Amino acid sequence: MKGLAKVVVAVLAATVLYGCCAVCCEEVEEDAAVDDQLGWRLSMQAYTFHSGTFFEAVDKTHALGLKYIEMFPGQRISEDDSATTNFGMSAATRLKVKEKLRDAGLKLVNYGVVGAGDEAGWRSLFEFAKDMGIETIVSEPRAEHMDLVEKLCDEFEINVAIHNHPRPTHYWNPDTVLKAVEGRSERMGACADTGHWMRSGLDPIECLKKLEGRIISLHFKDLNESGGEGHDVPWGTGAGNAYSMLAEIKRQGLKGVFSIEYEYNWDNSVPEIRECARYFGLIAAAFAEEGYEPLFKEDLSEAIMSEGGWAVDGGVLAAKDEGDIWTKKRYGDFVIDLEFKCDPETNSGVFLRCKSIDEWLHTAIEVQILQPAVERPTECCGAIFDCLAPTKQMVKKPGEWNHYIIIAKANRIYVILNGEQVIDMDLDLWTEPHKNPDDTPNKFNYAYKDMSREGHVGLQYHGHPVWFRNLRIKPL
Repeated sequence: MKGLAKVVVAVLAATVLYGCCAVCCEEVEEDAAVDDQLGWRLSMQAYTFHSGTFFEAVDKTHALGLKYIEMFPGQRISEDDSATTNFGMSAATRLKVKEKLRDAGLKLVNYGVVGAGDEAGWRSLFEFAKDMGIETIVSEPRAEHMDLVEKLCDEFEINVAIHNHPRPTHYWNPDTVLKAVEGRSERMGACADTGHWMRSGLDPIECLKKLEGRIISLHFKDLNESGGEGHDVPWGTGAGNAYSMLAEIKRQGLKGVFSIEYEYNWDNSVPEIRECARYFGLIAAAFAEEGYEPLFKEDLSEAIMSEGGWAVDGGVLAAKDEGDIWTKKRYGDFVIDLEFKCDPETNSGVFLRCKSIDEWLHTAIEVQILQPAVERPTECCGAIFDCLAPTKQMVKKPGEWNHYIIIAKANRIYVILNGEQVIDMDLDLWTEPHKNPDDTPNKFNYAYKDMSREGHVGLQYHGHPVWFRNLRIKPL
């Protein structure tokens, strides 16, 4: 896939780094988090592995398929070297670190959270960053040092990104960061720690909006809940609304480093971090323009449908007669991006991976389109029909256009409706025919874990008007 690099994550089962559980030794192909179109780079904050050495953090980052790393001060270099990652490390230690990074194919992009006590200390810090090829120093500088820091940023052509630890620290609120950098060099801005905002009771999306134009890098996090007790969870599964955070960053046109700083399940965090990287890659793929193709040709010459059953008028696809419409082409992993409009009684759907059009009811996954409200949650708009309810109701009023992004990747289905992620489905949890994981019944003759992982894509006509436009698909 052009624009979104593909990385093979190879993890040997025999390699268990300082207490981390072994993972399956098979090679797992993941979507890398480096997108040339978006300018996004996924990095590892080495503090995620702070109980081990920096070299162990490098090895884990490499095994996860990432290409960038952020160093923090005070981590032991290696089992063979008791020196630490402080900016006063010797030239010999610096050389050893550079060689380790080079051998692992990693670039050291950021360093922090770090500061200095006087002018000599700050200059030494910038000289270290220049020597190590560091782009951004992540810091929480004191007010009396801001003029000096600004001068050094421009002199060394290195950024300083002000980090926000939770309240009651000085920079916990984005307003204090904005005040600190107001009128200063463009090389001074924010390191947006979305998890610490949540721990401070702030909405990370609103904080990102406040800092528009001043975000340099991120410590990107998703927590299980807001407040001081919240802890990291795989991105897209928490209360931080990771999809909407990423959508806001895309809207701003930010090109920068997203550092994973996973501060939970310390001794067995690699599988959860891999889920973060996987989710990031899929959302980046959905956002990147390159690679999309029309779901149907405008003349519908390659569609499977009853003759005259559907037509395109002014770029809008609508049913004219009985019957659904299907792609001739079969798709496995993909992103679908489309808009739909309902009338007051519309009942329709988007079919995924249909194995047999003749047996569509039991061999396709349906993402529900429904205008009227219904009592059964698994039949609401945004649901995986009869299987999984959307997390919230997002369908617009009759006559207004709705927007779907649907991502199918292996056993996972994500549905974003009107800018909100409403479905995260793991097909492998549906282990029995006619039964959902919560023991409620469904009508399907096959367990969803056994459903075909490739097939036709279709749109349903259920006898009620429905309109579609801007239909496109990107194979992954």
